[in-house]
Amino acid sequence: MSDYVKIFDTTLRDGEQALPASLTVKEKLQIALALERLGVDIIEAGFPVSSPGDFNSVRTIASEVKNAIVCGLSRAVDADIDACGEALGVAQQFRIHTFIATSDIHVNAKLRKSQDDIVEMAVAAVKRARRYTDDVEFSCEDAGRTHIDYLCRMVEAAINAGATTVNIPDTVGYTTPTEFGGIIKNLFNRVPNIDKATISVHCHNDLGLAVANSLAAAENGARQVECTVNGIGERAGNSSLEEIAMILKTREQLLGLSCGINSEEISRTSKLVSQLCNMPVQANKAIVGANAFSHSSGIHQDGVLKAQNTYEIMTPESVGINKNNLNLTSRSGRHVIKHRLLELGYKESDFDLETVYQSFLKLADKKGQVFDYDLEALLFFSQQKHEHAHYVLKYLHANSGKEIIPSATVTLQVGDEEFTESAIGNGPVDAAYNAIQRVLGHKEVEIVDFSLDSTGEGADSLAQVSVIAEYKGRRFHGIGLATDIVESGVKALIYVLNNTYLADQIDLQKQQVRIAGV
Repeated sequence: MSDYVKIFDTTLRDGEQALPASLTVKEKLQIALALERLGVDIIEAGFPVSSPGDFNSVRTIASEVKNAIVCGLSRAVDADIDACGEALGVAQQFRIHTFIATSDIHVNAKLRKSQDDIVEMAVAAVKRARRYTDDVEFSCEDAGRTHIDYLCRMVEAAINAGATTVNIPDTVGYTTPTEFGGIIKNLFNRVPNIDKATISVHCHNDLGLAVANSLAAAENGARQVECTVNGIGERAGNSSLEEIAMILKTREQLLGLSCGINSEEISRTSKLVSQLCNMPVQANKAIVGANAFSHSSGIHQDGVLKAQNTYEIMTPESVGINKNNLNLTSRSGRHVIKHRLLELGYKESDFDLETVYQSFLKLADKKGQVFDYDLEALLFFSQQKHEHAHYVLKYLHANSGKEIIPSATVTLQVGDEEFTESAIGNGPVDAAYNAIQRVLGHKEVEIVDFSLDSTGEGADSLAQVSVIAEYKGRRFHGIGLATDIVESGVKALIYVLNNTYLADQIDLQKQQVRIAGV
């Protein structure tokens, strides 16, 4: 048996469905390309039949990603499988992932069918998927609570039908490592055709055991692990990609297992997913948390200074955390900015130098010194700008103080016109938002969440505002970045407004298509 463990990333499917606001097609593509650089083997890009937006996202990612297998999820339903085949057909290589529940509680209470019916549906689904591709994955949903005899029967039937990968999910995070490893071992001992497929696992973290269960499965023969960046996903999340990858790398000699993850891309990918998904990473999170390589104890600090491996079993550099906080000033030229970005691990194709440089100059004039983390933040936000923004901030002025009623004046370009409005509010940000609402008139955008963070250190660090707004029953996420909190908050709202405008345009096109078809 091979010692290579495939990394199947489902950040864009299982991870995305747990977010407070959906990602745009552009944001999903940005994450997919980052996953490709990270070196994942399979990218589960979405659930094509679930919505036109998801279908378009999967199709876009399938056409752009070249070095990873792009996968789409489907129920054991003809329409789902056909949607996957259509969305993924533009890819150089793709996989259809179909599933059905197998535990008694799901079969009886949810599906209300017999076990024989479920086997028949699974076989039919795999065979239909094979019409589109030779790479078909079948999942036994809630396998962790499925009777082993029935699970063996289902796995054997799926492989006979043409499944090249069979996934054994601990869907509700119920099992323990010894128990889950035993399930995988049993399958290898009892399923006669198991050598004809790769056994995969997809573990949830309800009891905090997702990574441990995945590792136990790999030690017992599973050769694909399904996971997400930062462990995001339904409920308590999924098995964490960065933890699986670094366990395999750090303990390769013990485990005899390896994977193809480029570990130096881990930190950057983690930050990107955290930013775009509006899912902050806890400080004590393994591998990518802010404290993962910090040492507070005097004894620990003394030990690390004498020999790094006294208290660090891996280096910050091994996961892409660069300790060099080189400061730059407004006197630094374009070539210095380019050199620094390349040293940080970015490729020239990852950024538009002129755009980043102009943003850098504005920030340097305000801050004086600009650090590596500032540069990365500027690069991230330069990538988030709308290419053809309908709403553009032209002017902002806000007043507030102890004895002053907060007020703000905003000039907003809307299409080809400019509008200026003033308003008061409970604070300067609220006043600015009220002024923008006056510009919008009847367009009702309701703020449901507003959060503030900083991207660096000290009083002059960049303020990052994340906003979630509701519009026409949908939620949209926006991010703003500036040294000023009010400006950052306004930029975040404008980002949301541009996404709502794009959504309106898509809805209008669909309506025109329907009318034309009548």
